[in-house]
Amino acid sequence: MNLLVTGGAGFIGSHLCDALLNEGHNVSVLDNFSNGHYVNIDHLQEHEKFQLIEGDSSHHNTVDPLIAEADAVFHFSAVLGVKNCVDHPLKVIQGNLESTTVVLASAAKHQKKVIFSSSSEVYGKSKESPFKENGNRLLGSSDIHRWCYATTKSLEEHMCLAYGKEGLPVTILRYFNAYGPRATDTMYGGVVPIFVKAALQNRPLYVHGDGSQSRCFTYVKDTVKATALVLSNNTDQEIINIGTNHSITILELANIIKEEAQSSSEIITISYDKVYGKGFEDMRERVPDVNKARTLLGYVPDTDLQKGIAETIRFYRD
Repeated sequence: MNLLVTGGAGFIGSHLCDALLNEGHNVSVLDNFSNGHYVNIDHLQEHEKFQLIEGDSSHHNTVDPLIAEADAVFHFSAVLGVKNCVDHPLKVIQGNLESTTVVLASAAKHQKKVIFSSSSEVYGKSKESPFKENGNRLLGSSDIHRWCYATTKSLEEHMCLAYGKEGLPVTILRYFNAYGPRATDTMYGGVVPIFVKAALQNRPLYVHGDGSQSRCFTYVKDTVKATALVLSNNTDQEIINIGTNHSITILELANIIKEEAQSSSEIITISYDKVYGKGFEDMRERVPDVNKARTLLGYVPDTDLQKGIAETIRFYRD
């Protein structure tokens, strides 16, 4: 198949390109390198089935001919990160909505399958754990910018499903805290590379709040394995959680990383106010219901947290 990956030089996108090429597909990447990095795809530049187009997925004249030639589109380009939400909310809102609007319109014009990269952030402050794809979502107040990414992703999901109602084949994947080699500090789940890099330099590991908030971290190769499975399964107009239901507190995560890195780092708790300013809100836990991924995709994560952390540390150490 001829596949287009917007944001393919980013963290998950670049690993997805590796997987798709290994399966024998032709892969084109569109990236403006606002989040992506050349180093993530350098090893692919000589691959006969790979091509890189440097450009913006919000530009119709760039996107439309690429989608016309593709059999399916993985839409990963996005403006993300908690700090971006707090400091540059307009950039987050406009960047994501403009890009997705262009991609969906072009895909509808050419009737090409879209796999949309969403986020566990859309569940917001919901306490209906574990989170089911058809469960209720609870977002915070509009005057707390922390929620602009969740709100934007929610609207993008509505756009996808609205196009789906008009006949466009669309699958929405909600990712839960992917981590691993090539991860960046600014992404959601960025706590892992932040801790790893600090631990390798024996610098303090700063845990926000009291560290008792919990997350489910998914090794990136498991994330992309599930993503690639969408191509061979009928998931049109479906929303699917992609992650693991193994929960761990951030304080426990810091200790695991410190131990695996054989680090002398001190673990220090720091208030959210000092990091993000007054009024920041966080979720106490975020656990996905993964039954749908298992049923529709046959997806089961292979990598436990200890092994994944060890692989991530090895990458940054090398």
